[in-house]
Amino acid sequence: MRSEGGLDGRVALVTGGARGIGAAVVAAFVADGAKVVVADVLDPEGKQLAHDLGSAASYVHLDVSDPEQWRTAMDEAERTFGPVTVLVNNAGIVEFASIEASTDDSFRRVLDIDLVGAFYGMRAVLPAMRGAGGGVVVNVSSTAGLTGYAGIAGYVAAKWGLRGLTKAAALEFAVDGIRVCSVHPGPIRTPMTEGMGEESVAGQPIERFGEPEEVASMVLFIAADATFSTGTEFVVDGGATAGVATVLPASGRGPDRGR
Repeated sequence: MRSEGGLDGRVALVTGGARGIGAAVVAAFVADGAKVVVADVLDPEGKQLAHDLGSAASYVHLDVSDPEQWRTAMDEAERTFGPVTVLVNNAGIVEFASIEASTDDSFRRVLDIDLVGAFYGMRAVLPAMRGAGGGVVVNVSSTAGLTGYAGIAGYVAAKWGLRGLTKAAALEFAVDGIRVCSVHPGPIRTPMTEGMGEESVAGQPIERFGEPEEVASMVLFIAADATFSTGTEFVVDGGATAGVATVLPASGRGPDRGR
């Protein structure tokens, strides 16, 4: 069980923070005592969320694929709340297409937002965290960063890349007291998964979609309490990547083998 208030006095920036998993993370961080910058390209939703959460939250427009906008966002965060010491790289998109049908532009756009954007973010926040004596970066990857899926090759490539980038950053940033971990959600009920039917979760041990708040709880734990973890994957997927389920008889035992 985690302690409450582990983020008291911390300043966090959450990309893709206007809705879905990002919005749940923002709300959880504010409830735990952090000052949070909601960063997104969805201006009306992001401004409304920050307004609803009160003085502990503010909104900044941020296209994560633009390094200049990252510099502006960091400057704005520091002017508003102080140096950013928690970064959640959550912004992401997915393009549904086979490799053969993917266009050059669509494939690169997924990589630019889901992978390169996180690289820009970690590079941009490093001076603030170093100056503050440490910090935490949580990169929101996916189960697509642990296994393969057909029809979303760009997304799979980006999320595997983000997993590797997390490990490289964890090794490089440790000397500055900065931890870097990745979170790997499975099917979560967000705008990104609209249109996915219940068959998408059929057969996984916890046979339902996850909720954004369940991922947010994991992100909060990593940021506030997982103080001996870095370069590590945290999976929130209802057991989907645990393996193929084996249904046992009602007794709970496997078949008798001639006792």
